Amino acid sequence: MRNKILGIEKRNHMLVGIFQQHNNEIKALIGKDYALGTLTRYETSLKHTINFVQWKYKVSDIDIRKIDHEFITSYEFYLKSVSNCSQNTTSKYIMNFGKIIRIYLANGRLKKNPFSNYKSKVVEVERAFLSMEKIETMLNKKFVSDRLNQVKDIFLFSCFTGLAYSDVKKLSRKNIAIGVDGERWIYINRTKTDTRSNTPILPIASYLLEKYEDHPQVVNQEKLLPILSNQKMNSYLKEIADVCEINKELTFHIARHTFASTVTLSNGVPIESVSKILGHKNLKTTQHYAKILDLKVSNDMQILKEKFSGSNQLKIKKSIS
Repeated sequence: MRNKILGIEKRNHMLVGIFQQHNNEIKALIGKDYALGTLTRYETSLKHTINFVQWKYKVSDIDIRKIDHEFITSYEFYLKSVSNCSQNTTSKYIMNFGKIIRIYLANGRLKKNPFSNYKSKVVEVERAFLSMEKIETMLNKKFVSDRLNQVKDIFLFSCFTGLAYSDVKKLSRKNIAIGVDGERWIYINRTKTDTRSNTPILPIASYLLEKYEDHPQVVNQEKLLPILSNQKMNSYLKEIADVCEINKELTFHIARHTFASTVTLSNGVPIESVSKILGHKNLKTTQHYAKILDLKVSNDMQILKEKFSGSNQLKIKKSIS
């Protein structure tokens, strides 16, 4: 009765407060259970939720028990129309919001799941990557600017290791060890997911590490490569793309796609191995990154063609005629 009179019970059920408490808990576990990027994602989701509630209901907060199917579909409409989010971005924000609802459901405080009749749509996005021809063009290109050469080299290092920007940035000597084959490997917990990624160091990647082992930034910061901020890296990569005649928006993350598609899968590395190297938790994630190139399909079909050539081909012609 006291809680009802003071409004404490109602405050315990308010959506924004519950969402903020969830984000505070994530913030307290940064570096342990969560990466900084996860917190940023949920903080952005909370801002969208607050703006939607004000737009739709003209209030600063709403009782979570009032959330129903209509609330979710209206939120989806708001994200697409007012916030101008793409379909996939909208789905991500709805999914983040859904986590808050699921936590409340699990605690037994919500009688009905408002997501029970809702289905999110995800549009398949073509992942950009570089062909081996473009990789070779970059390898052979020498820039007047040392900074451009440095950015190019670190991008290529990622092309041949599959490491994301955040993982390359934190690489140090302790991440290098001898693997089961007696060769050098990179052992690292991915920043984004904290999953283990074990990567054999290919010759090109090894050469690039040796090239920068005496660089002042590498020596002073005890890192393996002198990497710039992600924003600066992507800015310089645009210049590199223009000079190398790469007709796509070149970002650092394209290196990871290139590793999955051009460097590994198209050269016969099984997708299960690629998935393990990339540190993915399931094969579906790898399938989004990896695109089998026409060249790989052609090489695979050539084996089949050879089986039907020669005497076998003659038998088939006779059978048809």
